[in-house]
Amino acid sequence: MMKQLWAWLDERTGLGRLTDAFLFQNLPGGSRWRYTWGAVVLYTFLLQAITGFFLWTAYSPSTQTAWESIHYVQHEMTGGWVLRGLHHFGAQAFVVVIVLHLLQMVIYGVYRAPREVNFWLVMALLPLAIAMSATGWLLPYDQHGFWASRVPIGIMGVTPVIGPLLQKIAMGGPTMGHHTLTHFLALHAGLLPVCVALVLGAHYYLTRKHGFADVPKDCGCPDEKYFPAQFLKDAVACLVVLIVLLGFVLVPAWQHPQVAPGVHLGAPADPSEQYSAARPEWFMLFLFQFLKYFPGGTEVWGAMVIPGLVGAVVAFMPFAAKWKHGHRFNVLFLGTLLFAAVVLGRMAAVEDSQDETYVAAKAQAAEAAERVRQLTTERGIPPSGAAQLLRDDPFTQGPKLFAKNCSSCHRFDGHDGTGHVPLATYTARAGDTWESIATQHFTTPERVRELNKTLTGPLAADAKLIVPARIFGPDLKGFASREWLAGLLDPARVDGPAYFGGTKFKDGKMAKWVKKNCTPEKADDLKKAIAALSAEAKLKSQAGPDKLDTELIKQGRALITGDFACTDCHSFGKKDPDATAPELTGYGSKAWLVRFIGNPAHPDCYGKRNDRMPAFAEKKILDAKQIGLLADWLRGDWYVPPKNGAK
Repeated sequence: MMKQLWAWLDERTGLGRLTDAFLFQNLPGGSRWRYTWGAVVLYTFLLQAITGFFLWTAYSPSTQTAWESIHYVQHEMTGGWVLRGLHHFGAQAFVVVIVLHLLQMVIYGVYRAPREVNFWLVMALLPLAIAMSATGWLLPYDQHGFWASRVPIGIMGVTPVIGPLLQKIAMGGPTMGHHTLTHFLALHAGLLPVCVALVLGAHYYLTRKHGFADVPKDCGCPDEKYFPAQFLKDAVACLVVLIVLLGFVLVPAWQHPQVAPGVHLGAPADPSEQYSAARPEWFMLFLFQFLKYFPGGTEVWGAMVIPGLVGAVVAFMPFAAKWKHGHRFNVLFLGTLLFAAVVLGRMAAVEDSQDETYVAAKAQAAEAAERVRQLTTERGIPPSGAAQLLRDDPFTQGPKLFAKNCSSCHRFDGHDGTGHVPLATYTARAGDTWESIATQHFTTPERVRELNKTLTGPLAADAKLIVPARIFGPDLKGFASREWLAGLLDPARVDGPAYFGGTKFKDGKMAKWVKKNCTPEKADDLKKAIAALSAEAKLKSQAGPDKLDTELIKQGRALITGDFACTDCHSFGKKDPDATAPELTGYGSKAWLVRFIGNPAHPDCYGKRNDRMPAFAEKKILDAKQIGLLADWLRGDWYVPPKNGAK
């Protein structure tokens, strides 16, 4: 019955003859493992096509839905993270196997006549595969993908004459946005795969036409049919590729089950937030490093001219092979290219690992990615998109706002809020020593020497030094907490760099009062007063102690208005029109901080005694939302996931 059905189908379609031609092609000299490369290239492409199709069904190409749809695939779609992982690593594998296939063709000489066109077809596959990968970087629309995609777009822009036009076509306008996503999707999932499929089809046809290789007639190897010998070798090779790809996807998930599985998904793209850790995929790092040697105006040489000349040399190899030592030259040339690419890629990786800005940006990006995962788990994704969760998050925005607006005077645990210590230049004067300079900048001589490693010998006058920027205001880590107030009321620390040491209040009434009144004998009373003043802030981190210490706080309030006489200068509990220092009612609360940041010269704050601090609201430096986010961050008031938080 089956034979009859197959005969009927063959008679009407010719499918049987095609199958026979495919499976039972004669292989002179028998099957070889090196013949598997073509099958591996085809298999990797088919894997990309299949996984890409299913990803496409869940993808929504817009600036407000692209990241969200990938998040759905990653965290909600059954098996979605495996599917995305295979597609991601499969794209990298596709480039690798093409390079290896090209190298194999040259080593074994299967690029000579009559196989020149087949060799050029494999060459054409490489830029197509790279283009497919590069157009896929943007599609998740996370920070890394958005900024990494600027690299190929930038390379387009340096193309002579038509560069700006190509750039505009790729982006769909003057800037990257919605149309860039749709254009890249059309290229990634439409035009480029069709081109690859056509090239692979032509490559397969010519391989069948000319054979896998020229086998010497006296090799003593019997001929074999493609099926089953070579077919089984091809199947094993493809299975190995699949196992390796699954290893990259699954093993990290098994090793770190607490981390979201599969390929990393960064925070949603935000064009207004510069991302210093943007890099192309690892197989393009060599070009990224290479372009560093072609600064301003010469990029076209590194991006177009030299790669074009190298490509021309490779394309000429079938003809060069006719020379006496042409084949040896070709093998050596390709080997040198691969070695140079590995060296340049390694150099890029090493330089990045030693670049503090890059390392910090990577850490911040990882933190932002984890933060948005936490927020989406807790709150879901709003209609305005997941990026809005981060824009409204004090934990995310607070450090950025502090670094930009406050770190010129203040520190947060010794840094600018984002982990950086602001630096400045200092011109040494006669009589300066490493120790005196360190004292001026509230640091250590060792730190100053470390920042100025290039300076050797005695410190000369007029020497240009890099030093930590001067501090003109208190360190605000833990502001209004009991620990912070204990330092403020410590005679040994009140005029130090963490409090008034950099301000005009260093020798003011408050510093003098602390040194006179905050003695060890009053330690118990100070503890009560600190608890009472800190309770005004209603800090989330101190909710437990504040609730338990109601009696202690009550006694402290009495001391503030009584024995300590704080109300001689400050308002506390009720308004005092004669107060000359910041109001203590609600001290450190959100309302208090918003008022203080908005206008520190307000009568309830420092008034006319304000020391340099700008009126951020009055001068419209920050809007109400930004001030609120900064205040919440300083107070530690943000969403904290449970310790056993769900993925």
